[in-house]
Amino acid sequence: MSSEPQFLSFKGLKQYTPDEGWEQVNAILQSHTQPTAAQSPAPQRPHPTTAPVPENVPTLTESPEDKRNASPMFDPLIHELFEQLRVAPSDELTQTWRTIAAEVNLLTQRMALQRELQERLQKLDQDLLALRATILQHLSEVQEAADQQLSSARLRAEVSALAQSKLAAKLNQKRS
Repeated sequence: MSSEPQFLSFKGLKQYTPDEGWEQVNAILQSHTQPTAAQSPAPQRPHPTTAPVPENVPTLTESPEDKRNASPMFDPLIHELFEQLRVAPSDELTQTWRTIAAEVNLLTQRMALQRELQERLQKLDQDLLALRATILQHLSEVQEAADQQLSSARLRAEVSALAQSKLAAKLNQKRS
């Protein structure tokens, strides 16, 4: 086994060493593979008790152009995290949920339309019932008027028949 540390290299993966601070794992591996760079003493940096806050802290609303102009203290791991947050996931589950959301919206619209049509149908049914009642009332009035006319016609017919018989009787009496 070698004395070199064994690391898996991932984008944005860092390792903390007390002398060097946070460094890219790739840089550490390269320093172990290049003996001339490893033998030269590293410049000593002062160790502040708290890390200085970078001036350009990224936000979720920043555009990629803003991130390119960030300070040298910008962390690639944070950059990758913000890229992942900015870009919507495109897995099958997300697509399924989008499809479900679209179908729920369509269902909601159709149910609202159904409610509206049912209300209109109920109003139409009420109008039809009122119209039927009006028609039946008018038919009843027509029937009463026809019955009165029929009664008047019968009465006139009876009066005419009675007048005819009396007139015929008087005329027959005068002849005899």
